[in-house]
Amino acid sequence: MKGKLISLCLVLSFFCGATFATEYIYRDLMANTLPSGKCEAKPEAMKRAAKTYKLKRYSKKFCQTQGYGWHIKEIKQNGEVVCNDCSGKDASQQCYLKDVVVSCKRIKPGTVGMLPGKG
Repeated sequence: MKGKLISLCLVLSFFCGATFATEYIYRDLMANTLPSGKCEAKPEAMKRAAKTYKLKRYSKKFCQTQGYGWHIKEIKQNGEVVCNDCSGKDASQQCYLKDVVVSCKRIKPGTVGMLPGKG
């Protein structure tokens, strides 16, 4: 009787103390942003290309291109500003960020948070 009680307590303590952590899959991507549609003088074009808003927006899109459920974890490298001359206009350029490195994450299938019928 006493042995059954101890084994019952052990089983209950196992289930009560169990914590399930959500596991993630991580992936690092390197990509370039698109140049702005506007041709401007080089200082303004460089400033426009390096805006924080543009970097965050494109980083989010980079992760979403991986498929359903991919989200941005962090921006590892901002990349470098590269400019191209506009055709037909003197001293005007279009700039973009080259080699932006972004870390993306997704919930690992089968872990907590992705159980079928539970939501």
